[in-house]
Amino acid sequence: MLGIVLGCAAAATLLTRMDGSDPTNVLGLTPREVRLAERVREMEQQNQLLRRQLSISQNQLIQAWGDDREEGAEKGAEGAGNKASPRCKDKEFGVGKCEVLHIAIVCAGYNSSRSVVTLFKSLLFFRRNPLHFHMIVDAKAQVVLHTLFSSWNVPHVEVSFYLTDNLAPDISWVPNKHYSGVFGLMKLTLNKALPSSLNQVIVLDTDITVATDIAELWNIFSKFGPKQYLGLVENQSDWYLGKLWKSHRPWPALGRGFNTGVILIRLDEMRRSNWSQLWKLIAERDLTTLFSTQLADQDIINAVVKQHPEVVYTLPCQWNVQLSDNTRSELCYLEVMDLKAIHWNSPKKLKVKNKHVEFFRNLHLTFLEYDGNLLRRELFGCNHSRPNAATSPLAQLSEEDECYEFRRACQTHYRTHLFFLDHEYDPTADGYDVTLVATLSMDRLQMVEQLLTHWDGPVSLTLYMSDAEAQQFLAYTQSSEIIASRKNVAYHVVYKEGNFFPVNFLRNVGVQQVNTPYIFLTDIDFLPMLGLYSYLRRTLQSLHPDNSRTAWVVPAFETQRYRLAFPRSKAELLNRLDMGELFTFRYHVWTKGHAPTNFAKWRTATTPIQGAMGARL
Repeated sequence: MLGIVLGCAAAATLLTRMDGSDPTNVLGLTPREVRLAERVREMEQQNQLLRRQLSISQNQLIQAWGDDREEGAEKGAEGAGNKASPRCKDKEFGVGKCEVLHIAIVCAGYNSSRSVVTLFKSLLFFRRNPLHFHMIVDAKAQVVLHTLFSSWNVPHVEVSFYLTDNLAPDISWVPNKHYSGVFGLMKLTLNKALPSSLNQVIVLDTDITVATDIAELWNIFSKFGPKQYLGLVENQSDWYLGKLWKSHRPWPALGRGFNTGVILIRLDEMRRSNWSQLWKLIAERDLTTLFSTQLADQDIINAVVKQHPEVVYTLPCQWNVQLSDNTRSELCYLEVMDLKAIHWNSPKKLKVKNKHVEFFRNLHLTFLEYDGNLLRRELFGCNHSRPNAATSPLAQLSEEDECYEFRRACQTHYRTHLFFLDHEYDPTADGYDVTLVATLSMDRLQMVEQLLTHWDGPVSLTLYMSDAEAQQFLAYTQSSEIIASRKNVAYHVVYKEGNFFPVNFLRNVGVQQVNTPYIFLTDIDFLPMLGLYSYLRRTLQSLHPDNSRTAWVVPAFETQRYRLAFPRSKAELLNRLDMGELFTFRYHVWTKGHAPTNFAKWRTATTPIQGAMGARL
C-alpha cells in the first residue's frame, strides 16, 4: 500500500485570546494603583506616537538623514574641540549622543531565547543611543539569536556572541541548586569572556523589562568611586536575613544582600582587582559549610561584597524592582514615574503573587505583543558609518509602479525566530529518517494537533504571524497536551510584514532547519494517512535510493465532507474514490497539470511507478 495524503476542505477557525479583565474598571483602586495605571496608559500613548513617527514618508526620512549627515561632516571638520559641545551630549543624562552602550546578557536554550526578546524590545523602544549586545550563549541560543538579529536588521545595534562551553570549566566545579544550572554562574566569568578593550558593561537578566532609556543607568558609572566596580540594587526580600523559614541558612551577605538581575560592572577595575581569583577563594571557603549555592552567582557575589564592601556601589532600587513572592519592592515605586526596570525574579514569572502584579504584567505585555518591525528606526546624527539610505534597493523603487507592492516584498527582511518552542531531535541509526515540512498562518492553527496525531516523526513548521499572534500561539501550545508531548516538532516564527504570504520564504526557513536526509513537503491542509511516517522510512530503506535528485510523490486526495473516517487501506480509499466521497486533489481544476501523476496506472500498481515527469509515485 502506498502512502496517501487526504486534503480536507474544512472551515478555518481563527483563534483569539480573550482577556477577561476590564482595563477601564478602576473602581476600588488605591491612589498608587491609579498612578500605575496612568503609567501604563502613558506607555500606550508612546507606542502610538512611535507609530505616527514611522508613518512619515520615505523621502522625508531620507532627506532628514542626509541633512544630519551633512551637519555631522561639518562638525567633524571643525576639529576635536567641538566634541565637548552640549549638542553632542544628552541633556538629561550626560551620555554622548552617539556613545555606544554595552549590555551583557546570559541566555541559554530555546525558551530563554524566546523570553529575552521582550527585554530587547523594551530596551530598543526607549533607547536613544547605539547599543552593543554581548550575548553569553549556548549553541542553541546562538542559532536563534544570530538569525533573529540578522533578520531584524535594527540600525545602530551590534551583537557579539560568546559560547558558554568555553566558560563552563571555570564554574562547573561549583555545586548549584538554582534552576538555571551552570548558566546561572556565567556572570562570574564576564571579566574573562568579554573583550579586554571593553571597560564597562551593563549586565541584565533575561527576565528584566526596562521602562526607561537605559542611558540613565549607564550614566551612573560616572558616580562610582575609584575602588567600586560593581553597581547593584539591594535585595528586596528577607532571603539573606535568614528569616523566611526555620533552619534557613543563606550565604553571607551585607545586610539584606544584593540582587544580581541588574549589574553595572567596571571591567577594567574588576580585572585589576584579580576578580577571578577573589571569587573562587571566597566560594571555596563558604562551600565547606554551605555545600552548594542556592541562588547561583548571586550567593557568591554577595559573599565577596560581604568581605569587600568597598567594591560595591548601591544603585537606586527603582532599577531592579523585584517581583518575587516575598518581595517588599513596593517601597521603590511610591511614585509611578520612579519605575526603571522590572525584574520577574520568581520561578513563577508572570504568575507571581504581588499586590500590583496586574499593572506590571500589563507593562510587560505591552512589549511582549509590540510589533518589533517598528523598532527599525534610525538614530539621526549617528549614521556616518552606515550606507547611504538613498541608494538602498528599497529607495530605488517607485510607488507609482503598478507592481510596487510586489517589488517591495522582494526587498523585505522578514524578522525570523527559529525554534520558538523547546525542541529535541535524536537521529535514527539507519539514516533514512524523514521530516515533514509545512507552513501556516494563524487561521490554520487548528490543523497542527490533527497533523501530529497522524505523523509521529520529526516536523518542521514555519508560522507566519504578528507578534501578538505569536503570543496567542504560545498560549495555545501550553494548553494542548498533544503539542506539549512532542519535542521533535520545530516551530519557526516569521513575523508578518506587508500584505503578502511569502510562501517560498517560509518553506525555505522550514527546510533549512531540517536535520534528516529526507523531507516530506506538504501543505498544512493535508493530513497524512495514519502510519505514513513509518511507511516512508521502510520504503526508502527497501529501495536504497542513491544520491541522485529524486522526488517521491505521495498521491493526494480531497473531500468536501467535514467529517470523514480516514481510509485504512488503499482498497478502502479506491472504494470511496469510486463512490464520490473522495476526489483526486485538484484534478478537476487543472487536469493537464495533474496528468503526469497518472492516477489510472497508480490504481492497479503494487510497487512505486515512474511518473510522466520522472518522479516516482
